[in-house]
Amino acid sequence: MNDELKYLAGRAAQGRVSRRAFMGRAAALGVGAGMASNMLASAVSAQGAVKGGMLRAGLQGGESTNTLDPALAASEVPAEVNYAWGEPLVEVGIDGSIEPRLASDISSSPDAKSWSFKVRSGVTFSNGKSLTADDIKATIERHTDENSQSGALGIVQGIESIDVSGDMVTLNLHTPNADLPYLMADYHLLIQPNGGKDDPTAGIGTGPYTVEINEPGVRHAFKKNPNYWDSDYGHADEVEILVINDNTARIAALQSGQVDMINRVDPKVVNLLRRDANVQIKNVAGRGHYVFIMHCNAEPFANNDMRMALKYAINRQEMVDKILGGLGTAGNDFPINAAYPLFDAGIEQREYDPDKAAFHYKASGHDGSPIILRAANAAFPGAVEAAQLFQQSAAAAGIPLELKREPDDGYWDNVWNVEPFCASYWSGRPVQDQMYSTAYLSTADWNDTKFYNEKFDNLLLAARAELNQTVRKQMYSDMAHILRDEGGLILPMFNDFVDAIGPRVAGWTDNPNGEMMSSRALYSCWVA
Repeated sequence: MNDELKYLAGRAAQGRVSRRAFMGRAAALGVGAGMASNMLASAVSAQGAVKGGMLRAGLQGGESTNTLDPALAASEVPAEVNYAWGEPLVEVGIDGSIEPRLASDISSSPDAKSWSFKVRSGVTFSNGKSLTADDIKATIERHTDENSQSGALGIVQGIESIDVSGDMVTLNLHTPNADLPYLMADYHLLIQPNGGKDDPTAGIGTGPYTVEINEPGVRHAFKKNPNYWDSDYGHADEVEILVINDNTARIAALQSGQVDMINRVDPKVVNLLRRDANVQIKNVAGRGHYVFIMHCNAEPFANNDMRMALKYAINRQEMVDKILGGLGTAGNDFPINAAYPLFDAGIEQREYDPDKAAFHYKASGHDGSPIILRAANAAFPGAVEAAQLFQQSAAAAGIPLELKREPDDGYWDNVWNVEPFCASYWSGRPVQDQMYSTAYLSTADWNDTKFYNEKFDNLLLAARAELNQTVRKQMYSDMAHILRDEGGLILPMFNDFVDAIGPRVAGWTDNPNGEMMSSRALYSCWVA
């Protein structure tokens, strides 16, 4: 028993096993929490890790227009910033399971139509106020308000009513939903005092750090929250995020020691960086995908023949090879891959076919005027180069794409979800319902392809209530076919998440849920 726990403690100290998993195994073996904690502390000490110090990250995905309102977070830096000071009810673990956060216990009715969350006791906000069930209720209510412009609107609209009784919050749904806990892990749904209704940009939450400096598009700095409740997070005394959107500058900052970790390493330089003894590349396959999105309600994309022409006019494998450097897989014009439960591997892969592209382009009746595709490397690493490849492959089919390069700063406010044809990316979601509900349900605020399909909506709502997994899988397959053949999504590639760390970082654990350990690297790692 002791040998097993010593081994697991060593793995936990290296960041290869979570502290929670180690403590759970210790309890199963009959070892008390105090003794187990001492074993882990000894293992951490043996690894050379220490509490305290400062960790810095240099990140792409920040803009001058960013805000501390979690409802409006749309890129990586706001997600990292908000996780410093705030937390959701639950989070998705590395293995895809639901792990409690501000909810200590989760239960449901037999038909999955009502879900109850028990508020974790002893948790306070950074302003000293105790966390209550009313704060949770108010938070969810705010995100159901269309005026909030919340990115979580599509996933909370299924909530019919919210009941509070003591330390229990019960969500009553219009229809059953077996995946409801996964929806509550969405990074927009960070619990705020009175739900953020008083000031959603205050940066007051229950997270491991408090906001010290907030300069959107430039710098964000935080200090350790002395009253934080969970020893699994917040090891450094201070953490800082420098917004470095330029790929070359970000790598230089890591190599010089200005920062300890960076995101979105350009695949073209991965092999070169591997030669640097002070740099570790951290890449993991997951659900992230790089895309080009067309508004289905705007000309010329309102014509499905035009949409199909552009889907056949893109060379997916070329993009995987040249843009991702092989660190990814080809996409198929719907946002689900084998990383998702209930994925249908039998859906035919769409290939580059200039003849079919030319056929559909002619059928669309387009007048031959330039079709404007907007891109910036803020959308994803290599987005401009990917758009150029798209332009070339489309030209072989006689389709006149014209690339308009947009500024990185302001891209997510001025181009994405505004212009009818542009580059974008999604980090994916843990389950199919959440991905579809966030971006393809007709009423979703982030329906960035303006895809309005009643049959698709009905299938999505029915799949939520279907507890037979075989039937549910077929429903998701039917939805994939509809979106693939009628939607405005061009999905050429699923990307690996490629980050890099310097020699001072300990405790890194690969996380397929998103880049930078699902936006929690600064708060999960420690100074070696």
